[in-house]
Amino acid sequence: MAAKRKSKGAYMISAVAEMYEIHPQTLRLYEREGLLKPSRTEGNTRLYTDEDLERLEFILNLARDLGVNIAGIAIILQMRERMEEMNRQMQGFVEYVRTEMLAHFQQVAPGSGAIVPMRKPAVAAKPAVAAKPSARKPQSGTILDS
Repeated sequence: MAAKRKSKGAYMISAVAEMYEIHPQTLRLYEREGLLKPSRTEGNTRLYTDEDLERLEFILNLARDLGVNIAGIAIILQMRERMEEMNRQMQGFVEYVRTEMLAHFQQVAPGSGAIVPMRKPAVAAKPAVAAKPSARKPQSGTILDS
């Protein structure tokens, strides 16, 4: 499905229609429905960028391969844009948390390495007393009963 694109640049509607084997009116319809937004020259000629062509490939995949109608394509594209925006926001939040954590770690006393400051115990712990071996009588049925 992907048409061969040799260089970066802008393509006129006739070239795009030929590359993707669609009628120029289909491209105009996609623009009218808000699915594509090609730039325009001073003479009002549509120019499709590589990004426009990637979007067109996605649209054609939905329409041709999956049978999605224009209304469905519009919804899918809107959801995709929202997801990309949410992903950008999430990445920004992760970066914010990372910088705040680094700033916090730099403020913590060097050598402590603790996220939560450790307090010294109020009462010193008593040294552990070694337990005396118990002189328990073995239970019946053990090997020692024989």
